[in-house]
Amino acid sequence: MNDGRPALTNLAVRSARAADAEAIARIYAHHVQHGTASFDAIARTPLQTEEKIRDILSKRWPFIVAERAQTIMGYAYVTAFRDRPAYGYTCEDSIYVDPDCVGQGVGVQLMRALMARASDCGFRQMIAVIGGGEPASVALHRKMGFTDAGRMRNVGRKFGRWLDTVYMQAELGEGDRSAPAREPA
Repeated sequence: MNDGRPALTNLAVRSARAADAEAIARIYAHHVQHGTASFDAIARTPLQTEEKIRDILSKRWPFIVAERAQTIMGYAYVTAFRDRPAYGYTCEDSIYVDPDCVGQGVGVQLMRALMARASDCGFRQMIAVIGGGEPASVALHRKMGFTDAGRMRNVGRKFGRWLDTVYMQAELGEGDRSAPAREPA
């Protein structure tokens, strides 16, 4: 079936670099200005985005981009779910796709790679915190094996309306089937 969009071929998923900050900031700005997945009112600048990339990569956590023909089509990364030691094996994902690339499978490829890399980092659980209960994001996470973990009703306000936040969760690697090599300190 051809829906007029280019086929998703030659897509590469790789670690983000500081040089990707401008494209990543542009993608995020679109979602801040036009969507509810982010509750931010002001998008990060390219410089702030570059700092975020460096910070996440300095922790040896994944910050990845999907690229075709040297064009960034989307990005994803993980951060700590919470800063307390007990949460040390749980991460929170963030994923954004260029609006011109939505529906082409970019999100699936990014999530597949992100989940594998997060597991390789030792994370056992991944939490999605989906602002606005964005249906496309919920569908993507569900497709990737996430299950519903909760909904906070009317906790955000953007574009003149109340918005829910949906929590979803996926097990990574061994999950809770085994104890980690070290207990959180």
